[in-house]
Amino acid sequence: MKSVFPALFLAVLMSACDRTASGTKEASAATPLQGTWKLLSGTLIEKGDTTVTDYTQRVSFIKIINDSHFAFLQHDLNKGKDSTASFSAGGGTYTLKDSAYTEKLEYCNAREWEGNEFHFTISIQNDTLVQRGVEKVEAAGVERLNIEKYVRVK
Repeated sequence: MKSVFPALFLAVLMSACDRTASGTKEASAATPLQGTWKLLSGTLIEKGDTTVTDYTQRVSFIKIINDSHFAFLQHDLNKGKDSTASFSAGGGTYTLKDSAYTEKLEYCNAREWEGNEFHFTISIQNDTLVQRGVEKVEAAGVERLNIEKYVRVK
């Protein structure tokens, strides 16, 4: 009888540990937002002017999102050899609650953008992500509505 109690206790303990481990995995499971996204188009509306950019032509822009951070990279497609030469990058942390997505930009080649938070509403349909929100950066004199349409990179 003495040997049954330690074995029973050990079985209960192992079962409890196993549930905790699987519960942790479920809590950190990937959300549909996580992954690599290629920007297809961007619409900026500022002071009544609308600018639409097709990101499939002269530039390439991707956003990479993991469980706690995001990063973006953009460059021209002519390898910097003409007047379209450009490169931009940045990243930081984000929060997501339902469709409310907030980025805290910690790193950016445009340094006046660092330290700002950007609040967006997102929607994901199949492999398409649409992100919409106001970008406001006082140091850069920017306040505009930004609407971006991404496709998931397979």
